[in-house]
Amino acid sequence: MKAKFCTYITMALLMVLGVSCSDDFLEDKKQYKYYDEEFFKSEERVNWYVNNLYYDFFDAYKTPTAVVVGSYTTTQTSYTEEIGGISAMINPNITLENAVDGSGYFGKTLVENPSNDPYNRIRDINVMLERIDVDGSNLSQTFRDQIKGQMYYLRALQYFDLMRTYGGVPIVTTVQTPSKDDPAIKIPRATVTELVTQITADFDLAASLLPSRWPATDYGRFTKGAALAQKSRVLLTYASPLFNKGWDSSTARWDAALAAGLAAEAELTSAGHGLYGATARDWERMFYVNDNAFNPEAIAIKLLASSTTVATSLQSNSSWERSIRLASQGGQGSGGVKAPKSMIDLFPMANGKRPTAANNYNSFLFFRDRDPRFYRTFGFSGSYWPYNNSLTSAAAPTVWAYRWSTNATTGVAFSTGNDVSSPAFIRKMSSPTVSNASNFQISGTDIMEYRYAELLLNIAECYAAKGDVGNTINYLGQIRKRVGIPAADNYGIGLLADKYAALEACLYERRVELAYEGKRFWDVQRWMLYSDDSAINDQTNTKLGIPQLNGTQRIGNYLHYKNGTSPAGTDPLAAARASISVDPDAANFQAQITALATFYTNNFELRSPPTPMDNVSNVATPISWRSNYYIMGLNQSALVNNPWLTQTIGWKDGNGAAGSYNYQE
Repeated sequence: MKAKFCTYITMALLMVLGVSCSDDFLEDKKQYKYYDEEFFKSEERVNWYVNNLYYDFFDAYKTPTAVVVGSYTTTQTSYTEEIGGISAMINPNITLENAVDGSGYFGKTLVENPSNDPYNRIRDINVMLERIDVDGSNLSQTFRDQIKGQMYYLRALQYFDLMRTYGGVPIVTTVQTPSKDDPAIKIPRATVTELVTQITADFDLAASLLPSRWPATDYGRFTKGAALAQKSRVLLTYASPLFNKGWDSSTARWDAALAAGLAAEAELTSAGHGLYGATARDWERMFYVNDNAFNPEAIAIKLLASSTTVATSLQSNSSWERSIRLASQGGQGSGGVKAPKSMIDLFPMANGKRPTAANNYNSFLFFRDRDPRFYRTFGFSGSYWPYNNSLTSAAAPTVWAYRWSTNATTGVAFSTGNDVSSPAFIRKMSSPTVSNASNFQISGTDIMEYRYAELLLNIAECYAAKGDVGNTINYLGQIRKRVGIPAADNYGIGLLADKYAALEACLYERRVELAYEGKRFWDVQRWMLYSDDSAINDQTNTKLGIPQLNGTQRIGNYLHYKNGTSPAGTDPLAAARASISVDPDAANFQAQITALATFYTNNFELRSPPTPMDNVSNVATPISWRSNYYIMGLNQSALVNNPWLTQTIGWKDGNGAAGSYNYQE
């Protein structure tokens, strides 16, 4: 493990994920009535309590593509362009509208519940907030304030994910006593405005109580700047079309989101935060270089363990490295995450221009002349992708993932055992220092849940929505300047004709800068980008000039050797490729790219896989997202256990009646 084990385990989200050093405490934690006044008089016990809340919130957060506190599922990422595969929510053959199809994230009940679900976590928080100043009055004011600051932050964070999932939900800020008859606990669903008011008030309280920086021994806990940045994210979501019918006619909500973003920027800058480094190499290194130490880019970070020196139940390792590494590198399971063609074709050219034929983009030689972030987001055949022992063992740091025909019909074999049905695969947020000794399973690469670049993009979007194109370009330019895109023509962004073009530029830059960081689904959701639907007053695709996702497919292709056949055990290019390697940090990088382009042209072609990346029963299937999915319905169990709650419009309740709760007031 990383340091700080018994005080708290540093698996956190700009906070520290902790577990108790007392086995009994984990059980006692569920028995609220057994917390006598003595419990809260001890700093050690209070810290145990708080650290277990971190654990309940963030233990499942082990991959950057996961979203939603507590559960941290990765399914939402597969609803976007980033990763292929048809599932129920985007399957045109399935319609979800009944309560049994609703999201189970809510849990069963608002009252006492031993499960680790949202309202149980909220209850734990409310217990601490009600008792720390009363029973713990012997503790120092600073200690109590910092405890309360963390509690307000956690409560706001939980309500925000409930809001993004369901719209308005019941607001519970006191400890409720379980009862079947007490009408006081039958709290109805709040409006989204009421919920946003509660969330932002909690983040304001957190900011007023938390320090700007913690000592090094407490790195990872929430800070004042993190609370302000989260508030700006909430208000940006509230200003977006999903919740804001007046997004295009009034700037009131955008003004509030902008003010919150600028306040967060000022606080974080004064605390030493900012964009990490000034080169594309720095951009790549920021994800792994500061192991358990202050990272100026990180506003909220999940610290993960880099060993197994403690009990398995008390450790958390990153699962990302194992999932993205190729089979030839010692990985298991997926053997790499293949990139859909739409993602390969997304990133700008080296001068910042969009990748079009007019800008000399060649989709077959996709690696030529690209945005510096491209080479650090994706790997491809011929690219240099090291790990800790690849330079000192027989393992090769240059990866190859092509196939060749072994006969004239259907037989194929794969270079170095890498069966990857895409010419590119994800490598972002991997570390060259991670060992393959355990198939990359023991990875301590931390996850930046919220980083400074996202805050700048949030601010840019607010300026864009207000029609302030100049400031939009200024903030987008900071993102591009850091990675070395030339300043000409506004870093390749151009002039941007109006606010709609500015908004599209912001959403485009988010797709590139934040790719595979669990952010794309929320952007698609809050801007309702699956399709325009007049029934819900949605015309955002048309206004912003963004093609809809519905009807599209994530496409994969094999990089295939085109010059004849070869036996399965005889790679026809084994000798020829020996001198080929593309390393973006090499002094002769451009010469390497040129050599690779010649090698591709002479030896490869793209062929479709036998099974489409997006398919149902092996039949190519387009994305089909229905408008009622933007905000989920309450699950049957939530409605049964809380019968006073109303179902969401677009969904049916347990009796089959149409829902009446409107998340767009």
